[in-house]
Amino acid sequence: MGPGTVDRPHGQGSPARPRLGRGWYIGAVLSAVLAVGMCLLGWRQADQADRIAADPIRAEGTVTQLPGGSGTYSQIVYQAEGHRYVAADLWLPEEARVGDPICLEYAAGDPEAVRVCGKRYPQPVGIGLAQTSVPTALLCCLLCVGRIWRFRRAHPGTPGGGRFRTATVAFAAEGMPALTHGKRSRRRRKGGRRALR
Repeated sequence: MGPGTVDRPHGQGSPARPRLGRGWYIGAVLSAVLAVGMCLLGWRQADQADRIAADPIRAEGTVTQLPGGSGTYSQIVYQAEGHRYVAADLWLPEEARVGDPICLEYAAGDPEAVRVCGKRYPQPVGIGLAQTSVPTALLCCLLCVGRIWRFRRAHPGTPGGGRFRTATVAFAAEGMPALTHGKRSRRRRKGGRRALR
């Protein structure tokens, strides 16, 4: 090694491999979960609406709670088949007050499937949210998956990953005989001592 030269580790001067941020993977997973959740919400709303429309029974409910910001939903108490039920987050008119009566329709086979008279879905706000959020979530998921696919296509394989696995296997192959040889040598020593005795 001549004067003025620097001993660099092997591979230090090689360019770093580009990496894709974790945000793309997290975004793909979260958008997929959101799309599935909103689809289930919309399916449940549609199923309840169909069951109510098949055999509706009218009942009179009473408003017991009004929506008050995030986390606080409206509540309506009603009687169905001799039991008391509480429905949350149903549509209410703007002028509704606590204690006001309100007309309800529930399914004959499922009193918990209830909606306000004149409304198609039990929770019109929820079905509207599902109709707008599902396409948006699917679009975000497709964008993230497309970005991940293009990155993997442009950078196939993982340089160094194969060498790392090979070195790990070689180390294990070298270490296992040493361990077993140690156990065998101990057994032989114990047997030799017994023979001497």
